[in-house]
Amino acid sequence: QVQLVESGGGLVQAGGSLRLSCAASEIAGSGRTFSSYAVGWFRQGPGKEREFVAAISWGGGRTRYADSVKGRFTISRDNAKNTVYLQMNNLKPEDTAVYYCAQADALQSRAAEYDYWGQGTQVTVSS
Repeated sequence: QVQLVESGGGLVQAGGSLRLSCAASEIAGSGRTFSSYAVGWFRQGPGKEREFVAAISWGGGRTRYADSVKGRFTISRDNAKNTVYLQMNNLKPEDTAVYYCAQADALQSRAAEYDYWGQGTQVTVSS
């Protein structure tokens, strides 16, 4: 069983920054470690469907971003700490959402391809 826990959300003014963290614990007994999984960030705003934000490959060498966050958000990982980060700069009110991290076998942008999900962390950007 894998548990993912997000943190770092909060209230910030437009133009501000936040760094979200996704920490993994209790790695599944498949013989694989957290560092062998890709991790993605998704978000769900009020009245909206869950959407892809960013993803990073198991080794951190490949990343993928939604067009809406390119140039503003950066995803990274520290496998020694079993943690993936999402640095969010120049935040906009439309970035307001609950942000979730999830784990997949490969770098993906489709939510259906992710197995384990965290509970989410709220990000609110005021204008």
